[in-house]
Amino acid sequence: MKRLHALPLLLSMLALAACLEPKYVRPKTPEPAPYKERDAHWKPAQPSDALPRGNWWELFGDARLNRLEAQVLAGNQSLQEAEAQFRQSRAAVSSAFTGFFPTVTANPAATRSRYYSGGSYGYNTLYDLPGTASWEPDFWGQVRLSVKSAQGSAQASAAALENAKLSLQSQLAADYFSIEAIDTQEAVLSSATVEYESNLQLTTNRYNAGVASQADVAQAESQLDSARAQATDLLVSRSQLEHAIAVLTGVSPSSFTLDAIPLAAAPPELPTGLPSQLLERRPDIAAAERQVFSANAGIGIARAAYFPVISIVAMGGLESGDVGNWLDWSSRFFSLGASAAETLVDFGKRGAQRKQAWAVYDAAVADYRQTVLTAFQQVEDDLAALRLLAVEAGQQDAALKAAQDSLRLTLEQYTSGVVSYLNVVQAQNIELASENATAQILGRRMSSAVNLLRDLGGGWNTSQLPTGSGLRATFPSGSRVQPPAR
Repeated sequence: MKRLHALPLLLSMLALAACLEPKYVRPKTPEPAPYKERDAHWKPAQPSDALPRGNWWELFGDARLNRLEAQVLAGNQSLQEAEAQFRQSRAAVSSAFTGFFPTVTANPAATRSRYYSGGSYGYNTLYDLPGTASWEPDFWGQVRLSVKSAQGSAQASAAALENAKLSLQSQLAADYFSIEAIDTQEAVLSSATVEYESNLQLTTNRYNAGVASQADVAQAESQLDSARAQATDLLVSRSQLEHAIAVLTGVSPSSFTLDAIPLAAAPPELPTGLPSQLLERRPDIAAAERQVFSANAGIGIARAAYFPVISIVAMGGLESGDVGNWLDWSSRFFSLGASAAETLVDFGKRGAQRKQAWAVYDAAVADYRQTVLTAFQQVEDDLAALRLLAVEAGQQDAALKAAQDSLRLTLEQYTSGVVSYLNVVQAQNIELASENATAQILGRRMSSAVNLLRDLGGGWNTSQLPTGSGLRATFPSGSRVQPPAR
């Protein structure tokens, strides 16, 4: 009968514990319409159009880029730091889970005391081998909620690790294509320098023949020196980008060199999917959402502080005044007890902690929603950049062709003595500027493609977040602790 009376009480306590934590619902975010910057060229991605999982940079088909990206995972120190932080969060899950179990301690001791009796001193020696087991049953769900909160934080840390990978890998790809764009400009300037040297020789010969003026020779020399100076200036940016790539791959800049290869390929066509899919693709959004989940459990923990702490303590062991009989079964002792402690007055401490937990939750919700809005903005920016840069590239190609035709006609007029060398210089400068602009636009298009891949999540998905065994931490003893199912 006693058991029947205790069962309703136990069920009531469990039901009360379940009510302490607010039911978790993912915070609502704006429901965006299809991407505004999408035009006829962009289409909703089909299942076969999905971004590749993991090695998204392979879409560019560049073997050298593939090798460099592999080095980021192996050598980047910022990535090693993020990975260590994830291991810390996993250990925190296991630490919280141990609260479900009792704590067992042992305290062997030998005590020798002196006493006075009958006019003389005597000595007593007492040998103790006590053991204590204490347990706080999780009646109010504090341990369960602590585990859930730690799980949410660990998943947020895992998503942050994936976001760090994505950020570093996209930074490397952007720097890489910037270097190739500079190499393209250097090739243009190198070709122009050869042409300007030939023009200088031609103008000098015409001056010696009395056909051209000394001013024409000075203009040709100035033009040649200017092209050489521009080529040298490009080396400054190239060196800095090369050093940045070295650090991203975890090597010393002094030992890293990237051979010059002009940029030739155009950006690949990229499936964008729908705005709603972005919530599942972006690791930074997943990290923010998991922090909301963790903060929601924190509210339950703060509420549970209002209920008494119930402890069960068992003590037992061996005790004897004779070392020879110390380990005999007859020297055993045992005790069992329970206690309940309730805070009667704390001058508003628990109330303040509850308000703090709600404030942490509200801040996490606001951060999550802001992260989502920022993600939508970034994708729209990338789509706009790619669309408009493609239009600009077409316009620039037409401008370059016109500049090349103008230069050809001007050179023919100059050799015929119809125009001065100043006209040639002007036409050559326009053509050089057009070729440089063409190379720069291609580099910007490649960087925008990298940014879009990054902002679409690089093929990542929330299904890759660790759960269950992925949140285990290994203890020095080699045992593994399995968190309870969510």
